[in-house]
Amino acid sequence: MEKITMAELTALFDSVAAIMAENAERLCAMDANMGDGDLGLTMKKGFGALPGLIADIDEADLGKRLAKAGMKMSSVVPSTMGTLMSSGVMEGGKRLSGCEAIGPAEFAGFLEGYAAGIQKRGKCQRGDRTVLDAIGPAADAAAQAAAQPGATLVSVAEAAVRGADEGVIATRDMTPKFGKAAVFAARAAGVEDQGAVAGQLVVRGLANYIRGGK
Repeated sequence: MEKITMAELTALFDSVAAIMAENAERLCAMDANMGDGDLGLTMKKGFGALPGLIADIDEADLGKRLAKAGMKMSSVVPSTMGTLMSSGVMEGGKRLSGCEAIGPAEFAGFLEGYAAGIQKRGKCQRGDRTVLDAIGPAADAAAQAAAQPGATLVSVAEAAVRGADEGVIATRDMTPKFGKAAVFAARAAGVEDQGAVAGQLVVRGLANYIRGGK
């Protein structure tokens, strides 16, 4: 796949919805150890609704359509993590404003915007053991890959997955600073952060579509 057009935008996020549905129980189990235990349900509901929201918006600009869909997504899942994820979609969409299609550089830009949206809304930093610790490294890796000669959408997406994977592994040595996870910080030692895993799944879902479902 060389680029993602407006016509393919819904299918792109259908892929994220699918991976969230597949991993809903896993995310809930991880979250139960550190929080409310509903993370998987939130991700399944929010990303399950996003493709339909994208399709329903009458907007000719690809980036603006995505940003508006992210805004509507926030009302579907008004929880903390739902708000962070929808903020990522909104800011990522803004970075694509005026784009007719998503190529290597645009995909990297979307992920950079996604990370920025999460950081701004959540007032978090890398190392705080949050979803940002997966999305941030994914965005970095994507940007580096996009800057390479001969970069393709597939190579950039695969680099983003590697970055997210490395970011999730790194959370095993981080101490949670927010919410109920901070209360149960002792349980976090050696365990991957559930929010970071959710972010990792977003990146993997996008990459699955770009790689043709492989």
